[in-house]
Parts: sequence; C-alpha cells; structure tokens
Amino acid sequence: MPTIYTMIGQRLLFGVVALFVISVCVFGATELLPGDLAQSMLGQYATEEALTALRAELGLDQPAILRYWRWLTGALQGDFGVSMANDRPITDLIALRLPNTLFLALYAAFIAVPLALLLGVTSALYRNSVFDRAANSAALTAISFPEFFIAYVLIYLLAQTGYFPSMARVEPSMELGEKLYRTFLPAIALTLVITAHMMRMTRAAIINLLASPYIEMARLKGLSPTRIIVKHALPNALAPIITVVALNLAYLITGVVVVEAVFVYPGLGQLMVDSVSKRDFPVVQAIALLFAAAYILLNLCADVLSTLSNPRLRHRL
Repeated sequence: MPTIYTMIGQRLLFGVVALFVISVCVFGATELLPGDLAQSMLGQYATEEALTALRAELGLDQPAILRYWRWLTGALQGDFGVSMANDRPITDLIALRLPNTLFLALYAAFIAVPLALLLGVTSALYRNSVFDRAANSAALTAISFPEFFIAYVLIYLLAQTGYFPSMARVEPSMELGEKLYRTFLPAIALTLVITAHMMRMTRAAIINLLASPYIEMARLKGLSPTRIIVKHALPNALAPIITVVALNLAYLITGVVVVEAVFVYPGLGQLMVDSVSKRDFPVVQAIALLFAAAYILLNLCADVLSTLSNPRLRHRL
C-alpha cells in the first residue's frame, strides 16, 4: 500500500513535470511577443550592423530551441543569465527583491489567516444572524473587486488623508516598525482579497460538519455551541481549511504583481512589471518560473497537510 512518502514523491514528480511545461510556456510566450528586442534597446536610428551585432551578442540569431535549452540548463544551476536592462546578474536582482515580497506576503498572512478563521467560525456559530449576513456580504464584495481597485480605494481613504504613505518604499536598513507602517496599505489590500475566500471556506466546512451525527450527539449531551465548534467541528474541518489557506498563501507570493505595482513596492512583482516595460525578457522569465515553483511547492504542502489532518485520507495510504 502507498505511504505518505510515496504520495509526496508522486506529487513532487507531477510538480517537476508541471514546472517543465510552465517553463516551455513562459519561454514561448516571451518569444511570441511582438517587436524586435535589439531594435527597442538601440532605438529606431540604429544601423543594421549594430542591430546584427547586438542580436549575435544576445544570442537572438540562434534557434529558439537552442536558446531555451541554454536558459533551462542555466536555471537548473541557479543561473538565470544577465539582465538586458542594466547588465546585472538576474540572481542578484531577485535576491534583492525576494525578501521584500516574502515580507509583504507574511505580513498579510499574519493578518488574514487568524481573521478569516475567526470570522468563519463566528459566522458558522451564528448562522443566518445579522453578523453572518453582514460578514458574507462583505466577503462577496471583497471577492468581486479586483486588487487594484481595492488598492486605489485604500489610497484614497487612508493615504490622501495623510494617515499612511501612498508609496510603500522600504529599505533594508529600516526598523521593523517603520517597515510595517509603510507596507500597511498593500498588506491590507492583499488581506481583504484573501480573507474572503478563507472565511467562506471555513464557514462552509464547519456548517457541513454541524449536520453530522456526532455533532448531534454532542448537542444532546448539552455541550455549548462554542465548545461543539471549537473542539469537535473545527478539527475535522482542517483538511479543506488547510487547502484554501495554502492556496491563498501561494497567491500572496505569486499574485502580488498588481498590488506591488500600485504601491510602487520594491518586490518581485514590481521588478516584473518594470522588466516587461523595458522588454527585459530574461528577468520576466526568471520571475515567472520562480512564481510557478512557489505555487507548485505550496500546493504540495497543502496536499500533504490536508492528508495528514484527515484520518480517513491518512488510512487510505
């Protein structure tokens, strides 16, 4: 019979295959973008000899399959090449921005996860009450609005009034309190988006379990509704909750592009937007591949944790 280690190995294998397919798609998509990279770098008055020399220097005169193979083998070794915009190693650029993106994602997660669980449990506990309807309405509203709209609303309400800065510029030498203050608005924008998903999933999972026979038995024993949900329903609802939390954490890392661009936050998302505008395709490819790897890894963690938290799934292994 398969074990948990076999399942992890299978998921890792599927993840590697998915990452390979994504790398092909990312490289192919950048190849299909219109325009001439050498022409955009040298300008419209560049001579044909200069364009030919630059294409040879960048390897653009070689077949696409050969350039893809060199890029893939370099990426597997941790070498994504050199940025075409500033002639710096891409690994160094990512190393400078990755801590900022992780900081923003963790900041939003520390706010969103406890808040979503609290709202979900409370909504299930007081189902069909005024609080439940208000929380569901607010969650649906937050889900319906795109991230950039929420970000601009926060800027209008909290930045234009002078309470918080509209641009989240941070430096490595900043104190933690100053960094938390400057990144509060982008963290809240991300929190409003992901809290709604996690809150609704938590509420649905607990309400589904409240109709179970063992919950009815707990009610007949005279246990309070709070004790029934916290001690009996919530532990058995961990599997779907863990899955949705892990997927939203993956979104926090991979879906911050728009929020970082709105608040000019120096993370990987802002670097990706700047690289697209400069047609710095190697940087775009490297960041897209990194985002895909993070998403696949967090999905693997969600599968493993949801399996371990559910005895019925665990005994099937």
